[in-house]
Amino acid sequence: MSVIFSGIQPSGNITIGNYIGALRHFVELQEEHECYFCVVNQHAITVAQDPASLKRNSRNLAALYLAAGIDPDKSTLFIQSDVPAHTKMGWMLQCVTYIGELERMTQFKDKSTGKEAVSAGLLTYPPLMAADILLYNTGIVPVGDDQKQHLELTRDIADRFNKKYRDIFVMPEPRIASEGARIMSLVDPEKKMSKSDPNQNAFISMLDDESVILKKIKRATTDSDGVVAFDKENKPGISNLLTIYSQLTGESISSLVGKYEDKGYGEFKQDVADAIINTLKPIQERYKNYVNSTELDDILDRGAEKANSVANKTLNKAERAMGLARKRV
Repeated sequence: MSVIFSGIQPSGNITIGNYIGALRHFVELQEEHECYFCVVNQHAITVAQDPASLKRNSRNLAALYLAAGIDPDKSTLFIQSDVPAHTKMGWMLQCVTYIGELERMTQFKDKSTGKEAVSAGLLTYPPLMAADILLYNTGIVPVGDDQKQHLELTRDIADRFNKKYRDIFVMPEPRIASEGARIMSLVDPEKKMSKSDPNQNAFISMLDDESVILKKIKRATTDSDGVVAFDKENKPGISNLLTIYSQLTGESISSLVGKYEDKGYGEFKQDVADAIINTLKPIQERYKNYVNSTELDDILDRGAEKANSVANKTLNKAERAMGLARKRV
């Protein structure tokens, strides 16, 4: 079995786009691979966070992982800050990473543009992301297109370390979903749906209630011609809703287009909302059970124990290779 690692920041409630592009695939992957799923709360603090909200959101995100179908008997689920090896290895890898590489990262450019000041962590977090991945001998990393650049840097860092010191790290490969990986904003269908969008109408949170989901879908940007057709260039809003509908129901886009021939957007949008509601309702029920239970904390404790055991072995090897270990382990 290949080892898979993936992490999501607890910087807000994750969206239907995260579910379609990532979470539901994780459920399938755990059947055939050794999986580590991490709530990367240390990445979240590269920008200002309210401490109480960060703590709460970290636990809530872990509950959503479980509610979506992650099985703690098959996968290792943990919170990043519970495994100190991540920051230790992050610093070590930072020391073999070049400033020019970090300054070229698209996400750093996007998040720092127009800001009077940004934290050093916003620039240097890619080596921490590399540590997240490399500590578990990861072979496959499920990523979206927007994270591919970071994984390429992870490979460069791993290769540089292996050549300079000793062959420690496995070279991870990206896995990019071919369909449904990029769900777009409901307000601006030219950009990706994001949980950090300041406009709450731009995304469907996995914890939105039925009335909120219906309202957001009815307000979703479309066009004025009233024809349900898939055309990303000329009809990005309708194409995005068709993608969401198709991904959640398993019905092909061509079949859906035929189904709504000669029908208006009103009925179409109602059915898209129903598909989302029907998907999220059982997940939300399971989420409430997990988030209000001590079972969640027991699962995270066990996950941290397993993650620490594996990560520390890799960390110890890397420390010995760099000359940081005073004693033999």
